[in-house]
Amino acid sequence: MHVKNALRWLAGLGVAGAWVAATAIPAGAAAPAELAVYVADTTVAIGGPGLVDGPTVAASESVVLHEPTMTFDATDLAGVVDVAEPDGFGDCTSPSARVLVCTKPYEVSLDEGGLRGLFDVVLEAAPGAEAGDSGKLKVTFGAQGLAPVSHEGTVRVGDGVDVAAGPDVKLSAAPGQAFTASPRVANVGETAVEGVTVLFENDEELHPGTRYSNCRYSGDDVRSCTFGGTLRPGATYAGAFAFVLDPANVAPSDELASVRWLTNAEYEDLVAYLEDRGVSPGEPGTEGEVALTEVAGVEAGRVQADIDPFDNSSLLEITVTGQHGVDLAAVGDTAAGAAGDTVAVEVGVVNNGPADLDTNGSGEPVTSVRVAIPTGTTAVAAPAECFPLKGGGMDPDHPGEPGARDYLCLPAISLAAGEADLVTFQLRIDEVLADATGTVTINGEDAPTFERDTDPANDTAKIVVNPSGGGGGGLPVTGAATGAAAAAGGLLLAAGVAGYVIARRRRLRFIA
Repeated sequence: MHVKNALRWLAGLGVAGAWVAATAIPAGAAAPAELAVYVADTTVAIGGPGLVDGPTVAASESVVLHEPTMTFDATDLAGVVDVAEPDGFGDCTSPSARVLVCTKPYEVSLDEGGLRGLFDVVLEAAPGAEAGDSGKLKVTFGAQGLAPVSHEGTVRVGDGVDVAAGPDVKLSAAPGQAFTASPRVANVGETAVEGVTVLFENDEELHPGTRYSNCRYSGDDVRSCTFGGTLRPGATYAGAFAFVLDPANVAPSDELASVRWLTNAEYEDLVAYLEDRGVSPGEPGTEGEVALTEVAGVEAGRVQADIDPFDNSSLLEITVTGQHGVDLAAVGDTAAGAAGDTVAVEVGVVNNGPADLDTNGSGEPVTSVRVAIPTGTTAVAAPAECFPLKGGGMDPDHPGEPGARDYLCLPAISLAAGEADLVTFQLRIDEVLADATGTVTINGEDAPTFERDTDPANDTAKIVVNPSGGGGGGLPVTGAATGAAAAAGGLLLAAGVAGYVIARRRRLRFIA
């Protein structure tokens, strides 16, 4: 099952676009790392247990911070929100009213990727605060030897409400089939909920069947739908969302979507966060509104926040029916030359279809490609995504090392029908031998392996140098017809087996 990280479109909690940089460095001086800090707008529920949250911190380059410090100035939040240290930490002091200074008594590594959770605090609605009250929380981040930086975020309070997602929804559909999914949400609290927003995180094979005007889309992906009106206490509501399963989907298989319900005020905070980071929340559709059943007329509601956000998510599980498989085939090559010549061979794997293959859920390559170098030749240059095999195992510390007799190559994490993933080896001809042969093997004993290949008979191909029947380089010998193709590059492959992120130097091309 392709179980992708829930809500990956939120782009994580890393570096925000609204960084505040340190002061300029004098001309001629060595520039130290610059710190950055960002605190998001937040809504806190009245009557709730408090919200544990904190700023995101980053540095302009990799740096080790000594005793980093965060100062929380909640002066502007007097009577609105109280800020306190989580129980059991003991890293914070309060030098004055409504100011909290927290210092980590150890070294912290930081880089451009950003870090959240280092300085969390508890935000709790103050006694007497009313829905809509707000103020600014100022945070200042510093460390020994580096200039401090500051940022402000808006914190407001909302009526405490409690929405909960309904049970997981199980459906079935064939590739290319349209279907309707109806996730549920209930108001399990005692206060009417005035509007909700549902966030979607779908496998890539699930496409919107209708682009509703109260939903937001990014390309062929639905991100969110917002509803006005009132959800009565104790009532359950459902939407009817139209989807289409990708016609190139593998069958039988399983696809997954995750839904999460927010109050509309919480969604406003999320949109502000995304836009601060330069991330679009998506574009609205144009094909009419999708509705929640039992929702009354749309009206402007009070600010609200959920007192129990841990029961707001559910899943859509789609069983893909029918027979629509994938035939992966090894791709070999031929080359010719004299003794001492260096020749190129292009080898790899092709998806003969009819279905696309996507392993984004696991993050593993679609298969492994084992390459045995032809006799009488030496690999003087090997691709960076290919690892020498030594002592029966892959050597993860020397990607692209020349001179090995056998290599394990890790292709892409998705391969469309008709697409080939190829890499190039440079072979020196040490001895001219007729039909000097090596092999390309996929789906072998090496992990990862695609276990549902519909035709294992073509999982091995030959690399032939100086074939007795003539011929030159660039001609696969797997039986797949060659054709004009578009090449793609610049991709990154997360090589889970080796623990590396490898710069892709292979060719992705479509085989006619």
